[in-house]
Amino acid sequence: MAKKHSPRFLATVKQSRALIQECDIDQFSSMLNDGEDIVVIDVREQHEYDAGSFEEALHLSKGIIERDIEKPPIPEDARNVLYCGGGFRSAIAAESLTRMGYTNVYSLWGGWRSLVAAGLASSNQ
Repeated sequence: MAKKHSPRFLATVKQSRALIQECDIDQFSSMLNDGEDIVVIDVREQHEYDAGSFEEALHLSKGIIERDIEKPPIPEDARNVLYCGGGFRSAIAAESLTRMGYTNVYSLWGGWRSLVAAGLASSNQ
């Protein structure tokens, strides 16, 4: 069942999506196998991450990503793929990282739900 989001939130997501790079699950799967480095960042809330995640994901929730993105050694030109539940929060977070100077940032459209459907999700419990 899809979540019902507020009109202002949806407008914000639409603006962010127009400014960022996105990938779908097929493109993400290709990225995983193309031999190039990739940093996968889960921007969901802690309780969502605790329930399951992409196995190699770094957890930096949307609420703290700007503050903590520089703590791990992630170069500004590293290929970063962000995901949330469906691709809305990750789009906003991707725009924020782009504003901060990160140049190779993607938001995974379909997010966690697409990872689960593709068999790329793992339980953290």
